[in-house]
Amino acid sequence: MENYTQPSTDFVLLGLFPPSRAGLVLFSLTFSVFLMALAGNLCMVLLILLDAHLHTPMYLLLSQLSLMDLIYVCTTVPKMESGFLSGNKSISFIGCGFQSFLFLIIAGSEALILMSMAYDRYVAICFPLHYSICMNTKVCVQLILGSWAIGAVNACAHTVYILQVPYCRSRAIDHFFCDVSAMLTLACTDTRVYEYTVFLSAILFLLLPFIVIVLSYGKILLAVYRMRSQEGTKKAYSTCSTHLTVVTFYYVPCIYTYLRPKTLRSPEEDKVLAVFFTILTPMLNPVIYSLRNKEVLGALGRVTQRICSLKM
Repeated sequence: MENYTQPSTDFVLLGLFPPSRAGLVLFSLTFSVFLMALAGNLCMVLLILLDAHLHTPMYLLLSQLSLMDLIYVCTTVPKMESGFLSGNKSISFIGCGFQSFLFLIIAGSEALILMSMAYDRYVAICFPLHYSICMNTKVCVQLILGSWAIGAVNACAHTVYILQVPYCRSRAIDHFFCDVSAMLTLACTDTRVYEYTVFLSAILFLLLPFIVIVLSYGKILLAVYRMRSQEGTKKAYSTCSTHLTVVTFYYVPCIYTYLRPKTLRSPEEDKVLAVFFTILTPMLNPVIYSLRNKEVLGALGRVTQRICSLKM
């Protein structure tokens, strides 16, 4: 039988980069993407906070998406990159649990926020006269708080379980962060029942919201097709295509990672897919929403002008 280790024993994150020149190049690229994601999402949060024109449900939801992406990259990337530079890839038992909790709460909450954003666009385009009733500030705040609360409950349940599971002698997690699925492979007990709960969580937080979003945009596209105003049609297509781009980058890798059979999964593939929704998507979201949105660009100009006038 394999020996058990004490709960205080550190885990080891094997990381994403090989210890070679190629690994150094990948490290540099990832660090650059991390800085872009950090700056972009921080700017979006501050811009929406500072500009009164953006204090609408659509942009309040967008500010939460940016905040979540900000936490996403700060949860996974710094530890991974510091481990590569220092060679010390260990992470404490409690630290691993905390990282896993942050990842789970953001993953679940972001999925629900994206669904709320789809609902916002659905009401705005399909029921414009009822928008102020169905999607006012109060409803928006309720959706935001509900997303965070449900994500927190899900994260707590999974974190409590993985912290009390007995782990074997090997504590090497073949991932660049404390992913629940990767940690389960080190357990010294039968986790098949719990794996079903992970699968169920993936259905509830990934597949169902994705189906709701697809159905919402099916209705939206039908409504847009019936529009007589060419300008309104163009604006609706622009807004919807932006959100669909974000949804695709986030949901598709997540669904493929957590809903495919265990026999078809591999650590290498899981790590590559995780790069999409933990690093690349947080970097792309601010770019997509700012470069393709005249209101955001206008707000950026107003806030910049205000800051420059204060300095003068």
